[in-house]
Parts: sequence; structure tokens; C-alpha cells
Amino acid sequence: MADFHDPLPPLREVIREYDLRAKKSFGQNFLLDLNLTRKIARIPGDISDSVVYEVGPGPGGLTRGLLAEGAKRVVAVEMDPRCLDALGDISEAYDGRLTVHQGDALEMDERALLAATDGEKMRIASNLPYNVGTLLLIKWLTLEEWQPWFSSLTLMFQREVAERIVAKPRTKAYGRLSVLAQWRGKVRIALNVPAAAFTPPPKVASAVIHFEPTAPLNPDVKLRDLELVVEKAFGQRRKMLRASLKGLPVDALELLAMADIEETKRAEDVSVEQFVELARCFGELKQKG
Repeated sequence: MADFHDPLPPLREVIREYDLRAKKSFGQNFLLDLNLTRKIARIPGDISDSVVYEVGPGPGGLTRGLLAEGAKRVVAVEMDPRCLDALGDISEAYDGRLTVHQGDALEMDERALLAATDGEKMRIASNLPYNVGTLLLIKWLTLEEWQPWFSSLTLMFQREVAERIVAKPRTKAYGRLSVLAQWRGKVRIALNVPAAAFTPPPKVASAVIHFEPTAPLNPDVKLRDLELVVEKAFGQRRKMLRASLKGLPVDALELLAMADIEETKRAEDVSVEQFVELARCFGELKQKG
């Protein structure tokens, strides 16, 4: 779609017209370069058959990128009422393919909101507000039913958070987010974005991660069991597992022996597969009571 002509004025003009200065209280940092937002929109591949869910569109930089790259529909949730008129202009310019709901994304029932029809994929693509980005990712990764309702996540985070999501064992960044994401899907950093790309520029660089859900490593493992094991292990990450797992309602040494994991290991030494096995054994031991 290289020959596409965006029918709307430049985003700097839109921000001036509607007085949309970014607010810290909304965690806002706007992307104004439409070449960059179209590049982000292309990360999932062909989106012409997709309903794309976007959180925090602001003045609509990524929104315009998604529509320009052929998204069948974009459904956006925006908390800041100042942005609604600018987003309304985008919807009008793109033949009503954009629907905007005002509200808190943490409280949204996205599946009901998107109401996809047969044959439509549902994807999430968003320059997430910094103040709720991690919470939203956890919300989407910890759905009880898996496979989830979405086909992919393409999300902008602070670079440090993105590195935690994709981190491997025996690295400082490896932790709870790494295990949850890699338990349930394939994830990679798809694009690094410098601070200067934003208005206003944040103090840190950012990165876009792309996540595609897969079958979980062990479908019999309960989400809550894995969450609890991981939480205890990384809650005292410098301690050996025989100490950090003592807070669980089972014998830590018995659990580690059952999972065939050395009791002297620390959380950062344990692979995602081993955490899943720990969670499976934890569930069994609990049942034995």
C-alpha cells in the first residue's frame, strides 16, 4: 500500500486544533510519524481480515497506520475525552471503519466489544499508555481459556519492559513476565523505537513486542498454580528455591524433588519448561493434601 494517500491533516496540526497536549496522568506519549506507525501496523502481517483492538489511541497516530495498512475495522478504547473529536474525524475519513469507546481498558470486556463475525481475526495492536501497559499485558496473558480470543498482540512498551517479556533464563531481566508470555506463546522484540520518535519524548527508549499465542507447554497446568509458583520464586529471586518456595502450602523440598529441580537453584536459573513442571507438581501435591 505504498501509494496510499492519508486523507487527514498532519498529526501536529490535529494536536494543535484540538489542544491535545499529552498528559502524564494518562501515561500519554504520542507517535506522530505516520511512516513509523504504518511500519508498526505491518508487524502482524496481513490485517485485511482482522478486527484490531487498540488501547489509548490518543490523537490517532497508530490508528491511522492500522487503517492505512488495510485493517478491516479498528475498535479503540480511549480514556481521555479530549481525543474523541480527533478520533471521530479519522472514523469519518475512513468510512466508519473506526469505532471508539471511552473508558478504562482494564475494565473492558474486549471480546464483547469487538463482536467479530465469522472469518474475522481479532488482534490487539497498541502504543500502550506507560502507566497501564504491564497490567494490560498480564490481563491478556492470564485469560482462563486458552487459546485466547486474539490472534496476536503487537504492543509498545518501555524498552526495559519489552526486554523482560522476551528475557531468557540466567539474565537479570528474566522474571514473571518472561515465564507467563513464553508459557503461552512465541514472543519477540519486533522494533526498537527511540525516545525522540514520541511527543513529548519520554526519558527512555521503547520497543514493540509481537506475541502469537500457542498451545500452552502443558495444558493440564492450572494458571493459578503457575502464577503462585512463579510469584514465590521471583519474590525472593536471590534466594535458593528451597527458601523462596517455603511460602507455598506444600513442602518445598518435596516439590523440588518431584519436579527434578535442584534445591540450590535460584529462580533465574529455572527455565519456563521447568516452571511449568513445578506448577504441575505443585497442583498434584496440593490435591494429595
